[in-house]
This record gives sequence, structure tokens and C-alpha cells, in this order.
Amino acid sequence: MTDPASTTEPAPEDIEVVSVGCGSSHSVALLSCDAVVSWGRGEDGQLGHGDADERLSAEAVHALQNAGATAVVCGAEYSVAICGKNNEVYSWGWGDFGRLGHGDCNDIFIPQPIAALSGLSVVRVACGDTHTLAVTDTGDLYSFGRNQNGQLGLGNTQDSLGPQLVQALKGDPATSIACGAEHTLVATASGEVYSWGWGRYGNLGDGERQDRWLPTRVTALSGHNIVTVCCGWRHSVALDNGGAIYTFGWSKYGQLGHGNFSDEALPKRVESLRDRQIRIVAGGWRHTVAADHNGQLHSWGWNKFGQLGIQSTVDAATPVMVADLASEDVVQLACGWRHTIAVTRAGQVYSWGRGVNGQLGHGDMRDLSAPKRVENLCKGSINPAKLTQTGQAASAYIPPSDRYAIVPDRHRNALNGGMAVPDILVQQAEAKRQRTAV
Repeated sequence: MTDPASTTEPAPEDIEVVSVGCGSSHSVALLSCDAVVSWGRGEDGQLGHGDADERLSAEAVHALQNAGATAVVCGAEYSVAICGKNNEVYSWGWGDFGRLGHGDCNDIFIPQPIAALSGLSVVRVACGDTHTLAVTDTGDLYSFGRNQNGQLGLGNTQDSLGPQLVQALKGDPATSIACGAEHTLVATASGEVYSWGWGRYGNLGDGERQDRWLPTRVTALSGHNIVTVCCGWRHSVALDNGGAIYTFGWSKYGQLGHGNFSDEALPKRVESLRDRQIRIVAGGWRHTVAADHNGQLHSWGWNKFGQLGIQSTVDAATPVMVADLASEDVVQLACGWRHTIAVTRAGQVYSWGRGVNGQLGHGDMRDLSAPKRVENLCKGSINPAKLTQTGQAASAYIPPSDRYAIVPDRHRNALNGGMAVPDILVQQAEAKRQRTAV
């Protein structure tokens, strides 16, 4: 018989955010009532609502209603949901280079299960700019997507449109995984750390500044019992079982936290946090955040849009306590390119940083340099029915021709004596690559 307690939905006042992810300019959260919500930029389908519209506040992703989701993760312009209860992994958004794992490069506007992972018990997923990792309950590591710098760990630089087993780590189960822009970091059950991919800022931590196509052991971390790894765009972070935090790689904006702007090719302990036992950490594009054993939040690095949450827009080369959350116990963290989200033990959700695409979820597009409660996602204020009603169920893929402009070539028409010339389709991938960072 089925245990009634296992199927009982939580009371409305008990619903809370249990997983959160940030992309370049969008955000996704999983609620304890088995609902996935998303907000922010939607141009590439990364919100999963079936259209390319932005959302200024959270709306339910209809395709994942009661799908048994257990975690959500975001890449730059795409999203992934682990549906562990059904042994499925769904992905959606920008599909260039095969980062969605569906065997092609198509954009997906409605979450779709990754057929190659169907039936596997995937327990972790990590997303970078253009590549993705997945780990099963046995510790097997799969990778797919862009591979121009060897970030898939397959020993070559060929992109992979679908998941492939990383054979080099077979036998040492992956326990923590992270993707940077073009590099990868993995901690294993033996306490070792392996890195590969783009390494020219020292972000692989092996003392060199070259790419690696296969997992390479970070010997400087051997014996430190690393339990968690994370990546920023081109910097890396490792956390040991005693709460010590080590950083390496690019530090132009102080994102390594060592009090300077010098790159590090070897892991270096963040000394200013030596008396703080760090328990969770997250890396943004050029910033880093960490919560200590008391749940107090510290941030450092790039701060142009207030993404450090310290009531200023000045970069910080050493960790600064986020004073507005000093009395909170932060238990979840996620960083986008320019924004940050924190969830507290009491179920309160805060966001800050860049808001131009609505990625902060406050119903507007303002930047914020201090944490602000995301009211409709805070425990005690979540209304699942309203989140579902505001979203629109959709089932159709929107082709690029309907999403990108058709531009008449007037200059060619003039040269042709005014005769009509076929319109020029602004190519999807080219249009995206020409975007200006904001």
C-alpha cells in the first residue's frame, strides 16, 4: 500500500523553495509542492513557458507540474530539472552546441526529457555557458555540449550532442560537480579534485596555464578532503570538509578573495575566512558568495550591478559580510552572471544585483545593491494557484523565423534598380553572438 503521508501535499503555509538556479539573466526555482517556476529573460526559451517573453516575477512551468522534480539548475541561457522520482532529466532553452543533450542543436521552449538519460538515477547536474554535466547515483559522470577546449573531459575537442560517459573518472565516483564558461571541476568520493577544459587563467589549479582535454588531478588539493566545488566564469572554488575555502584562476575583479587582483594558478586558501567554517558556496560570472556555519553570507568580486549585496557597486577583493542578511541563516545560494539569490532556513527568498530582464523576480527591472525579499516565493506567502494561473500552458515550439527579425536588404534593392530582393533572415546563432552584455 502507498503511505498516505508520502502523497500528501504540503499545507499552503508550509510550501517553500527547495532548489534554486540562476542563469545569465534568468532564474528558476523548485517549490516543495512539486512545482517549478521561472522568471527573467526568456528569449531563448530558457523559462520553459513556450514563448520568448520575459517574466518580471515567478510563473509556473506547466510542463513540469507534478513531474517529480527534485532539483533545478541553470546554464547561461538554458535550464535543467532533475526529476529524480521518475528517473528523468528535462532540459530547455538555447540548444546550440548540443548543451541540452537532445542529439541536436535546436532551441527548446518547452521542457523535454533527455532520452539518453531516461531511466538513469541522475542525482546532480551542473551547467556552464555551453556544456553540461550529469552524475548518477553510482557516481558515473556524463558530459555533453560544447567542447572546443576539452571541457567535456573526453580526450578530444569535438562537441557532443548527447551525454557521453567520462571514462577517465570511472571507478572514482563524482560527488560534487561544477562548470565554468569552458572548464570543469569535479570532486570525487576519494576526496580528490579533478579539472579540465580551458585553463589559461590558471583556473584548472594544476599550476599550468594550458587547456586539458582529460580530467587532471589537482594535486595541490590532495589530502584536503574536498567536498564541494564550484566555478565562476573563469575562476574556481573548492571547499573542504572542515569549512576551509580555496580559490584559483582569474581574479581581475577580486573574485578569488585574496585582497588583490592577481590570478592564481594553484589553489590558495581565502585567509580572511579562516575563522569562518564555510558550508556552502556559489560562483557567478565574476563574483563569489559563501555562507558560513552560522548561515552568515559573505561576498566578493565584481559588483557593478550590486550583485554582492553590500549596498554599494564597488568591487571587493576580499570577502565582505552581507549586512542585510546578518540575522538570517542562509542555506541555499545561486549566482547568475550579474545577480544573486539566497534562501534562508526559515524559507525566505532574497535576490539582488542586475534586474534589467526581471531576473530578480520583484515585478520590475531595477538593479538592487542590497538583498530584497522575493515576496511571492517566501514561505507563508506562496500561492501555487496564482503562480499557475499567471503562467500559460503551451505545447508548441517557436521556430527561429518567428523569433528573429526578417530584415529587407534595402541597399541591395536600390542597387537592383528598385527590384525586389528576397528578405535576409537574421540567423539565430549569429544574432545571439552579437548580443551586447548588459
